[in-house]
Amino acid sequence: MSGEVHILGAGLSGLASATILAKAGKEVHVHEIRSDSGARFDGDFQGIENWTSEVDFFEELSDWGFDATEFKSDSFDIIDLIHPDDVVTNPQTEGVAFRVVERGTAEHTIDQAFKRMALQSGVKIHYGVKKSAEECDIVAAGPRESSAVAYGEIFHTKHRNIVAFQLNDKLAPGAYSYLIIIDGIGLICTCLWRKQRNSGRYLDETIAWYERNYDLERKPIKRVGGKGDFGIPTKYVHEGRLYVGEAGGLQDFMWGFGMRYAITSGVLAAKSLLGEFEYEKEVRRRLVPLVKTSAINRFLMNRVGDRGFKLVANQWMRNQKRSGDGLNFMRWLYKPGIFRRGLWPIVKIGMLRRKELTDGRVVHRMPFRKSLKRDSWDPSIEAEKVREQWKSTRSKGGAISFKESDA
Repeated sequence: MSGEVHILGAGLSGLASATILAKAGKEVHVHEIRSDSGARFDGDFQGIENWTSEVDFFEELSDWGFDATEFKSDSFDIIDLIHPDDVVTNPQTEGVAFRVVERGTAEHTIDQAFKRMALQSGVKIHYGVKKSAEECDIVAAGPRESSAVAYGEIFHTKHRNIVAFQLNDKLAPGAYSYLIIIDGIGLICTCLWRKQRNSGRYLDETIAWYERNYDLERKPIKRVGGKGDFGIPTKYVHEGRLYVGEAGGLQDFMWGFGMRYAITSGVLAAKSLLGEFEYEKEVRRRLVPLVKTSAINRFLMNRVGDRGFKLVANQWMRNQKRSGDGLNFMRWLYKPGIFRRGLWPIVKIGMLRRKELTDGRVVHRMPFRKSLKRDSWDPSIEAEKVREQWKSTRSKGGAISFKESDA
């Protein structure tokens, strides 16, 4: 290809594409409607998983020419796995299970690191501009609709660094909650995969649970939130445009770990434009099987409730005892196989809905599921205290990046 390359979206996938193309000598322009890379986030922690490939993701980043020391990351080889009945076990691996990074506009975030690497490579980034997808070669825009939402609170704490992952259908309908503490800053987050009224009450109750079970001495700073739009398009190249990251539906339906898919898809798109392979074929070979497997896992999780969550947690620990590595169970969960491939037609019909987008693409997306009767309950006394504490913090200037109303 020759001439300028235009990319829509200055997130991780768009900047990854831009950097590789610019290093190859292309004139690259990235167009972003927001004021900065990472502006859609507010200092919340997110994880980069290390189980969908035998290769450590940071090794892949290095092979692609990215410097992982440009952003702060913390590696974990063990977590607290909290069962629905509050039993706590510890999946563990000898390597790196995942890394926690911060999202946002602070210098040490992964978003700003990818921005710096793009600028150093000669990429021209245009912030605060509106550009249509039809004018671009690569589309890396963020979510448009909601299939799920996440609500969290960031706080000061003296607790040691830790990651706790909780399977609990009451506190996180259809999903999970988690606690991450890095260097005195904590995040408690609950993810909702069923649509709820007064969604903030789930965060209050989740915080109350962690307060009862961990010595946090929590001092709230701010509350954060975001949405995920999960869907699988019929094609990833449309009218000559390559769709990457969230714009291409390349996300993890099961746990929501999307950064690895986003960056990888951006790299594949750039290499495709440089003539190394066909993007449609390569993304279907490397990423789509993982996405479909995660969608099948999500379909099963949507139907099990706490009893099923308990079975998953128990099986995870049995697998670790048998194999000696807690990461093997996660690898197995994401490994496409005959059984899961057989379920795909059922999942496509039972969980996804066909939708034609305004740009002419067709996507099979997961709608935000309706709430269930069991989602209605009265808040605990501890949760009401958490709510009052947050109101006090809010009155003193505590920021909030989402609207606490119906999800």
